[in-house]
Amino acid sequence: MSDYDLFVIGAGSGGVRAARIAASHGARVAVAEEFRVGGTCVIRGCVPKKLLVYGAHFAEDLNDAAMFGWDVPEKRFDWAVLRDNVAAEVDRLEGAYGQTLSTHKVELIHERATIASPTSVRLASGREVSADKILVATGARPFVPDLPGAEHAITSNEVFGLESLPRRIVIAGGGYIANEFAGIFNEFGSKVTLVNRTDVLLRGYDEQLRDRLVQISLTKGIDFRFNSQFSSIERQADGSLLAKMDGCDDLATDAILFAVGRKPNVDGLGLAEVGVALGERGEIKVDTQSRTSVPSIFAVGDVTDRIQLTPVAIREGHAFADSEFGGKPWTVDYDCVPHAVFSHPPLAGVGMTEGQARNTLGEVKIFTSDFRPMKNVLAGRNERSLYKLVVDGATDEVVGIHMIGPDAPEILQAAAVAVKARLKKADFDRTVALHPSMAEELVLMR
Repeated sequence: MSDYDLFVIGAGSGGVRAARIAASHGARVAVAEEFRVGGTCVIRGCVPKKLLVYGAHFAEDLNDAAMFGWDVPEKRFDWAVLRDNVAAEVDRLEGAYGQTLSTHKVELIHERATIASPTSVRLASGREVSADKILVATGARPFVPDLPGAEHAITSNEVFGLESLPRRIVIAGGGYIANEFAGIFNEFGSKVTLVNRTDVLLRGYDEQLRDRLVQISLTKGIDFRFNSQFSSIERQADGSLLAKMDGCDDLATDAILFAVGRKPNVDGLGLAEVGVALGERGEIKVDTQSRTSVPSIFAVGDVTDRIQLTPVAIREGHAFADSEFGGKPWTVDYDCVPHAVFSHPPLAGVGMTEGQARNTLGEVKIFTSDFRPMKNVLAGRNERSLYKLVVDGATDEVVGIHMIGPDAPEILQAAAVAVKARLKKADFDRTVALHPSMAEELVLMR
């Protein structure tokens, strides 16, 4: 008899959900975690980053407050206060995740684990345990380019522990992580330069929204260097950094943040030795049931590089546990997964972009609303929001919703239900507007 029915490597969102659900079905489950319980999202990803986003929003809110009658005599930001409060909240959440495992009688092992065979795991202490099934949920890590002086740069992992705010920061990358931190540091008062090796930001998002974000970011004071990349980084005598560049002038700065993608955490796990097939980027190749090329070994979350989003990893872990231990097999539907960028302002989208629809469907109808939110009008802020509906002209189905503006992700979550349910534009038109709100624009486009 095996020591466990299921052994999970990695206590991130996907691994914890799989372990908890499998245990609730009566399985004997253990989870090994070499760092901290909670994974990237809870410890050094979306949760602490969203708290920084909240903190950054006060920079503009305090300025706007004057037009609403509030007297704010002094505006002063203390990075250390926010940093330490965010760290305390992360500690609290880590404890909650550990408590969840304990409540469901999942054994938590604070050691690195590697795969010794298709049905056994070797712990860092040297102990070897057996399991009928092994689930790899080790996530991904920031990619750091191989160039001279790269050790002087930081990644999203180190941002949350900075001793002080940099006066100047150069951010490399064009994806959501780069744009989010560009907005955060800019609102905190740092001089931000975003460097991208192409001339396209946020590839995969709607083109109009991407252009609008660049326009607003430029207005807020963020600089951009397109079609440029680093050749080397040098530490100067005064402690600052000099980035030698290809495609633009060299950049003098106080900090450099690489946000140029993430790579699956597979190094040293013993996957190749037992025959688990990997893809070109090192991702674990799995089928629709999250099963690898070795029948007893499964994988979920970012380590599979399907869609690197926490809610997707959670659903993958849940589906795996229900299917393998609950007698209720199901698979994750990757169609119409909503995405958001918590930039300043945020943008969000679900379904087809206009470009994707025109390349896929015969007839496409586009409805847009380009407006100034009421709050911005009174505050004297010229920043405009943009909402877009992408409609299949043949069926009248709304196949995509995209928006940029205050609270766009909060609004889109509900709107995504309509796209997933394949509602028609006529259904939107029949819905009474909730006035006054920004969300009402979704049902007023004609």
